[in-house]
Amino acid sequence: MKLIRYRDPHGLTHFAHQVTGGIAHRIEGDPFGAFAITPDRADITALLAPVVPTQIMGIGLNYRQHAEETKAKLPDFPILFNKNVASVANPDQAIWLPSHLPSAEIDYEGELAVVIGKTCRNVARHHALDYVLGYTCANDVSARDWQKVKGGGQWCRGKSFDTFSPLGPCLVTGDDIPNPNALRLTTTLNGERVQETSTGDMIFDVPTLIEFLSGSTTLLPGTVILTGTPSGVGMARQPPRWLRPGDVVTIEIDGIGALTNPVAAEPLENSR
Repeated sequence: MKLIRYRDPHGLTHFAHQVTGGIAHRIEGDPFGAFAITPDRADITALLAPVVPTQIMGIGLNYRQHAEETKAKLPDFPILFNKNVASVANPDQAIWLPSHLPSAEIDYEGELAVVIGKTCRNVARHHALDYVLGYTCANDVSARDWQKVKGGGQWCRGKSFDTFSPLGPCLVTGDDIPNPNALRLTTTLNGERVQETSTGDMIFDVPTLIEFLSGSTTLLPGTVILTGTPSGVGMARQPPRWLRPGDVVTIEIDGIGALTNPVAAEPLENSR
C-alpha cells in the first residue's frame, strides 16, 4: 500500500491511499493506529513528507562501496547520529543552502528511510521488520564543513539545518516491500546519475539496524531511520561537486518512487 500525506485547498492535512494513475483516496484515522480508506478522492494542493518524525536516526558509513570511496575502515557497529526533526522537507520543496551559518560544501545523500510503526525495544533481528510501518526515499543533505571541521566532532550540526531531510514522495507499507535490502536506489543531479546501487550493499541490513537501535532503547512510532548512502557523493568526486542554487536532486527507489527537490539559497529573513 502506498500512503501519501497532503494538504487540501482548505489548508487541512490528510493521509490518503495512492492507487494507479495518480488517484488517491482520503484516509480517515491514523496510519500508525486504526484507519479506514474512504471512497473520497483526495483533493491535493501540496504533497507533504509522508511522515512527521518523532525522531530521525541516521546511520553513517553503511555501504561498502561508499566506505571504499572515502577510504574509511568498515565499522564494527553501526555509526549513529541524530538529525533535528524540524529539518524535514516535503517533495518539491527547496533545499536551502544555509546563509546564517554559511557552508560552501553542501552534499546530497540518497537513502532508503525506514519508518517505525509500533513502539519497540530490544527487538530481535528476526522480528525486526514486524515493527516497520513502511519505507520512503530520503536525502540526508549534509554540510560537510560543519560535519567534519566545524561541528566539534559531532555530525548533527552539519546534518540538521532546515530542509536537510527531504522525505517522500510516499510511504510504502512493509507488506509491499518484503525485503528492503533488495532495492535499486539512484540519485540524479540535474539529470545526471550520480549514485546507483542496490540496498544489498549495506554493511548492516535493515533488520540488523533495528535490532541495534532498539537495544536498551525505546523507538517510538514515527521514528525515521536513515539507513546510509551509497557511493557517488559529491564529497568523493574529483573535484568535489557541491550543491548550488538552481540544482535539482532526485532520489529514486524501486517500488517507492522518486523524491525531487530543487536547491536554493536560504531566504534572508528575521529570526523567529
